[in-house]
Amino acid sequence: MTRYIAALIITGIFAFFAPALSGAGIGDTGTVAADPSMSMNTAPDALTPEAPQGGKEAYLIGPGDVLNISVWKDEALNCACVIRPDGFFSFPLIGDVQASERTTGQIRAEMEMKLERYAPGVVLSLEVKQINSMIIYVIGKVNAPGRYVMNTNVDVLQALATAGGLNEYAKRNRVKIFRQETDATTIFPFEYDEVVDGRRLEQNIRLKRGDVVVIP
Repeated sequence: MTRYIAALIITGIFAFFAPALSGAGIGDTGTVAADPSMSMNTAPDALTPEAPQGGKEAYLIGPGDVLNISVWKDEALNCACVIRPDGFFSFPLIGDVQASERTTGQIRAEMEMKLERYAPGVVLSLEVKQINSMIIYVIGKVNAPGRYVMNTNVDVLQALATAGGLNEYAKRNRVKIFRQETDATTIFPFEYDEVVDGRRLEQNIRLKRGDVVVIP
């Protein structure tokens, strides 16, 4: 009888505290709902093909450059295309494509869109095979005046060094850089002695394709 009474007391105590234990989650074997903000499957933000990496500016294609283009599973369309003076090149099926002053990512996106009607799901590979458009001119009183094809960005001092440096007759502080932009020509002054002494460093500008450096 004593054991029976004890069992009833224990059962009553458990029945009294069961709702509280259930609310606290003790003994609950259900799955906890995932917090959407903590999901591990969230896709990262997409990057555009031409996004610059490490703060570097994307290279813009110019006339004379050579592009190596290949289409996955269609070798008949693979080719090396030279950019014409008008800034375009021709490609099978889609005709002329503008390349001048555009990045490889922009050109590839346009080509894939145009090729989609002929080859659904087309995968295009496009890279710069040869850079021929980064041309600058250094004329006047330098030791090796001429036309220079550069494969990297250069500033005025680097261009003068490429041309052999100023000769003894150069008017060192009257150097000028001529830049043709659309229908206007911009002239930048360059005072050699001031720049090499660490003053007026802003005059040591980065040159663009087609710039003419004149040393009187």
